[in-house]
Amino acid sequence: MHTIFFWLSKIGWIFISPLNLIFGLLVVTWVLFLLNAPRHARLLFSCIIILLLIIGFFPIGNVLLRPLERRFETNPVLPGNVEGIIVLGGSMNPILSAFWNQVETGGAIERELTFMNLSRNYPSAKLVYTGGSPNLLNNQYKEADAANKLFRELDFDTSRIVYERNARNTYENVMVSMDKVKPELKYPWILITSAYHIPRAVGTFCKQGWKVIPYPVDHNTLPDDHLRIEFNLAGHIGELDLAIHEWLGLFVYYVTGKTVAFFPGHCE
Repeated sequence: MHTIFFWLSKIGWIFISPLNLIFGLLVVTWVLFLLNAPRHARLLFSCIIILLLIIGFFPIGNVLLRPLERRFETNPVLPGNVEGIIVLGGSMNPILSAFWNQVETGGAIERELTFMNLSRNYPSAKLVYTGGSPNLLNNQYKEADAANKLFRELDFDTSRIVYERNARNTYENVMVSMDKVKPELKYPWILITSAYHIPRAVGTFCKQGWKVIPYPVDHNTLPDDHLRIEFNLAGHIGELDLAIHEWLGLFVYYVTGKTVAFFPGHCE
């Protein structure tokens, strides 16, 4: 069942991604021209141009990301005792790392840096890195392996870290890690992931009774960043893609019972 969910989510996103949708509309426009329906083709093409202009000038994705990134406090006050620290993969590029035999990141390296920093503050805490492969193909390359290489090259004590290499998405991050680590939950855990992603991650942990303290990193927005007008089509499409993916993920996780709420807060 988990594999079916993973495949459906990956394949579904191919058709829902904003850039792919716009490309699909362009294909439909081309087909309409071939079918000798220039009036409908011109109308659809005009709509596409207007849509691109709106996205290019207005940071819609940034606006959608703000409530996600502000859901939890940044740099929260941490307790004296925690049972462990868990960081979700998502910053490593395991395929490039394996091919070039170097650590290759795809962004969000703040996750690993914060993980190392907090680990030094809690020398007796359990440490967990969870990250398999999010890819449909070439999934023999694991994020946890690339992260292990990074930690060793930075002279971090990797003997403390439990590596979970099989999780392919947030739900599996929780389920597979829980089965592997078997947390006692006498004290809370610190959860590290990107700020836009942490509401869904916290909700998924809470659903399984795993009490975590959210520690958001890798922010995309500014606290007082008001709606600005600037033409940045590529950047704005990237932000919109990220925001829609996360809001849709929250909705799907909620309706499938994988999280405690549509927009989760702290664990009760």
